[in-house]
Amino acid sequence: MLYPTMPALFLGHGSPMNALEENHYTAAWEKLGRELPRPRAIIAVSAHWYTRGTAVTAMSMPRTIHDFGGFPQALHDVRYPAPGSPELAQQIAELLAPIAVRADHEWGLDHGSWGVLVKMYPQADIPVVQLSVDATQPPQWHFELGQKLAALRDQGVMIVASGNVVHNLRMLRWDGKGDVFPWANEFDHYVRDNLNWSGPVEQHPLVNYLDHPGAKLSNPTPEHYLPLLYILGTRQPGENISIPVDGIEMGAISMLSVQVG
Repeated sequence: MLYPTMPALFLGHGSPMNALEENHYTAAWEKLGRELPRPRAIIAVSAHWYTRGTAVTAMSMPRTIHDFGGFPQALHDVRYPAPGSPELAQQIAELLAPIAVRADHEWGLDHGSWGVLVKMYPQADIPVVQLSVDATQPPQWHFELGQKLAALRDQGVMIVASGNVVHNLRMLRWDGKGDVFPWANEFDHYVRDNLNWSGPVEQHPLVNYLDHPGAKLSNPTPEHYLPLLYILGTRQPGENISIPVDGIEMGAISMLSVQVG
C-alpha cells in the first residue's frame, strides 16, 4: 500500500492537565489530528521516558502510565488504550542498527505521549510505539537518530515527539501572574529563528543549543528539549517547517510546537 509522506511533529505538552482542558494549545493539537493525513502507526518520543540506552515499547497493548502526582483523580482516570505494534518495534530496532535497541515490555505510554495523542486521536485506534530518549548521548546523536527514523515517514508512520523547549519548573510563576522571564522568551525565539537551518548538523544552532546564554536557565536538564532534535532530524532538504502553536506559560514553560512536512 502506498502512503503519503507523513509529517513529523514536536508538540510542547506543558501541564498534564491539558489532557482534560480545552485551550488554544489543545485546539491546535486537535486540528492537526483532523487535518493531517491519517497514519498507519505513530512513533512517540516523550521527554518522560529518559533512559540509559535506547528502548522501544514492544507489547501489543501498552498500558497508560500516570507518571505524575498532585493532580485531580479525573486525570488519573484517563486511559489511552491505543494498540502497540511489536512489528514496528522490530522494524525500528533494525533501522537503528548498530545502535542496540531494547524491546521493552514494561513501560507503556506516559503522559508526554498520551497527553497530546488523546487530543489528536481521541479514539485511540492508531497503533503507538514509544521510543525512549537515551540520557547518555549528546544532542547531535539524538538529531542523527531522527535522520535514521525519517525513512519510516514514507511508510505511513507519523513521528510525534513531545517536551518543551523551555522547561524550568523551579522558576515557574505558579499563580500564573507576572511577565514571561526574558531568558525564556529569548530562548524560545532563538529556537523559532533557527528551525530552518540547512547547514551541517555539527554546526546546527539547535543541536548546539547550549551555546545560547539562556539555555541552562531554559533547560536545567535536557530531557524536555531533546525530543525536538528527533523531529528536526527527520526533515528532508527543502521540506517545509511550520509552527502550529506557540506561547509561554507560567513564565518558564514554552508551548512551541513544530511541524515538519
